[in-house]
Amino acid sequence: MANPTIKLAPSILSADFSRLGEAVAEATKAGVDYIHVDIMDGQFVPNITFGAAMVKALRPWTTLPLDVHLMVAEPERHIQSFADAGANFLVVHAEACRHLHRVVHQIKEAGVKVGVAINPGTPVSAVEEVLPDLDMVLVMSVNPGFPAQVFIPGSLDKIHRMRRRIDVLGKDVELEVDGGINESTAASVVKAGATVLVAGSAVFNQRESVQQAVGRLRRRMGEATG
Repeated sequence: MANPTIKLAPSILSADFSRLGEAVAEATKAGVDYIHVDIMDGQFVPNITFGAAMVKALRPWTTLPLDVHLMVAEPERHIQSFADAGANFLVVHAEACRHLHRVVHQIKEAGVKVGVAINPGTPVSAVEEVLPDLDMVLVMSVNPGFPAQVFIPGSLDKIHRMRRRIDVLGKDVELEVDGGINESTAASVVKAGATVLVAGSAVFNQRESVQQAVGRLRRRMGEATG
């Protein structure tokens, strides 16, 4: 993989829910690449967060792509509503799809870029048969459902292995990593082969401005590619 452009996708799950629009605008002004929106249904994961109405409400606050991560059971039931709401990427979990190939193509037919996520206990082989059809693969480096978790160290080897599969395929598939991304982990994740880093509490926190946080992460990401 030669000199990729590493993208940063702040997760609004860690932002102040009373001012999500402003948080999205701040992240956009800070120069991030995507806005990551975590959708949880209380079934696939324990918590409940947002729905398509929230994606629609956030759409006017940024011109950046909305990277919508569907941590939901039976995601095929919701694809069209999120596409209509303004999602640019729809990422479904391999574990949540009984017919993964069908769901991937349902997303493509809705005119949205498609991604598949895998949990820490799911092997990289789970996406092998649909990998040629994808725009993005998301490797979870924590178990999904809660913000501000600690990065699982064994995820680095998994990211390496997924990177090799994408490179052998020879297609432009983004490799996104979500969970425990901060100043301490960002460089190693990039070195392992990630091209999109999702960061929540490392961007939205009480210690510093979003601009400052993004600058810190960018510097760490740059150390891995410079």
